[in-house]
Amino acid sequence: MANLSDDLSHILNELGEDREHYFNAVSPPIIQTSNFIFKKVEDLRRGLDDEMSGYLYSRGLNPTVEILRKKLAAMDGAEDCLVFNSGAAAIFAAILANVKAGDHIVSVRSPYTWAQRMFDIVLPRFGVTTTYIDGTKIENWEQATQSNTTLYYLESPNSWNFALQDIRAVASLAKSKNITSLIDNSYCTPLQQNVMEMGIDLAIQTATKYISGHSDTLGGVLGGSRGMIKRIFDSEYLNIGSGIQPFNAWLLIRGLRTLPLRLDRINQSTSQLINFLKQHPKIESIIFPFDPSFPQYELAKQQMKSAGGLVTFIMKTKSREKIVGFCESLNHFMMAVSWGGHESLILPQCAGIKPSDFDGNNSGHRSIRMYVGLEEPAYLIADLEQALDKT
Repeated sequence: MANLSDDLSHILNELGEDREHYFNAVSPPIIQTSNFIFKKVEDLRRGLDDEMSGYLYSRGLNPTVEILRKKLAAMDGAEDCLVFNSGAAAIFAAILANVKAGDHIVSVRSPYTWAQRMFDIVLPRFGVTTTYIDGTKIENWEQATQSNTTLYYLESPNSWNFALQDIRAVASLAKSKNITSLIDNSYCTPLQQNVMEMGIDLAIQTATKYISGHSDTLGGVLGGSRGMIKRIFDSEYLNIGSGIQPFNAWLLIRGLRTLPLRLDRINQSTSQLINFLKQHPKIESIIFPFDPSFPQYELAKQQMKSAGGLVTFIMKTKSREKIVGFCESLNHFMMAVSWGGHESLILPQCAGIKPSDFDGNNSGHRSIRMYVGLEEPAYLIADLEQALDKT
């Protein structure tokens, strides 16, 4: 039996790539076409009847996108998957497909912005309600569940404070109550946390981040059972028209080739930067799932293989001006949202808070999210050090 490395090498470099069908090219072609021709009326009839049965129109299936789909589904351990033009689109379709008027959702507190906008603004128009909970305790899921609950929404880890859910326990509870479980697995990717193995029904991840790896395209992945994916394809996916385009799919295939190498490098570099920050007198604390100080450290080690490059650190100063000065003194860390690319980034929490509302006694207001990219660790540490010296 092949080991995991062999399986992954096959997925990333060979799966879905029938090179003899495209001139034996090493890199797959970008099939940049809107539609496909038929020579037989019966074949066209079948295509119109079931767009997942073959190539009809690139809003549905496209050969370049199909190569990517096969790879991403295999990485997730899912029977099938769909690839969207953004993570937000994948979230929208997955949620919409699993609720109807009058239903109820249980969600972790403070999920990704566009998930929360859907829960708070879009779905209430149709009588769908959401209860937000501290998802770290399984009893909170049980207590929040109502007779009309149809969906559990997880995000583990969260992308700011990295709060975890006991994925196996929540998935098991969902199954016992015939509730669909949906998780945002963007922090880890399937290489660092395989949620399908833990019993989750639907897994979302942004392909914009680690999968792309180059900060040059967007994408969202939704994996699940063949039946569930077919149902979403026939309705929400085709109707919304939010499938990824062939060129963007090709960029993500390119990104997949180096994904394991990039994650290994990022994991190693992140460890060095954390060691520096923990010892610096101007840093109050760090938040990172694989650090022993993390409240859910043991659960993180059980569920995750590694934790990637996202770290949050709390500055000791209570001065907003000094936090801003630190961020604006960095020369090599860029200030931006997102993560997962080649470049290292910072995102201060105070950027989302009006200066008049800043509270220096609130550690959350003093927090900075750092993403560690592919630069040399010493190069990044020197940048942090010189900026901290100025605060």
